[in-house]
Amino acid sequence: MLEIEIPTLILLFLAGGFAGFVDSIAGGGGIITVPVLLAVGIPPHQALATNKLQSSFGSLTATMNYAKKGLMNPRDLLTGVLFSFLGGVAGSTTVQYFSPGFLEKMIIVLLIVLFIYTAMSPKLGFEQKQHKLNHLFFYLLFGLLIGFYDGFFGPGTGSFWTIALIVLLGLDLKQATAQTKLFNFTSNIVSLAVFIYSGLVLWTAGLIMGMGQIIGAYLGSTLVSKREVHFIRIFFLIVVAATIIKLSLDTVF
Repeated sequence: MLEIEIPTLILLFLAGGFAGFVDSIAGGGGIITVPVLLAVGIPPHQALATNKLQSSFGSLTATMNYAKKGLMNPRDLLTGVLFSFLGGVAGSTTVQYFSPGFLEKMIIVLLIVLFIYTAMSPKLGFEQKQHKLNHLFFYLLFGLLIGFYDGFFGPGTGSFWTIALIVLLGLDLKQATAQTKLFNFTSNIVSLAVFIYSGLVLWTAGLIMGMGQIIGAYLGSTLVSKREVHFIRIFFLIVVAATIIKLSLDTVF
């Protein structure tokens, strides 16, 4: 067992709170928490496992708060949850046999395209539009694909979900953000179960960060329900840009 001192636990709590706040608004909490976990001396495989534990608290809190505020109804999204679960199982199982490193460059390119598309579409997500895909087909396709990706690698998952929901299902940015957290929570739980089975989770660190996640995610999701879409869009672009920079630096160094 890795012993963690009190000052380090306080740092992890604060990191979890900030990440929960950011993640509940625009995704990308992992670009905060994983580097912090590594920085305090936790080995990479245990850092990834512990990150899934703490992030599950945040995604669950945000999901419940969004549902309470009427931005989405989990019962209407069971198809998406099912296929996200199946995709997450496949991804988190596959990653045990392959290194996710080869995905990094491809994901950086996709995130850059996503960033440019969002930046060049100032009205994207400001209002609901007609859906372009059948709901069942959409959730089957993207539940499996993004669920698999989240279980296999992870960074940018929330961004991909949000844009797909806006562009192909016609949701506004608030609704897409809310639904994204439900699907994130689903794939988080799948990956967490695999890591728990493998004995990689550091429970003390994960639970301390999880407490911070609950507070941060509640504050962030409450803010989304009260603010205009313009604020969420700017926050979203900042997080996508930060994810691109983080992954690019990881690739270089």
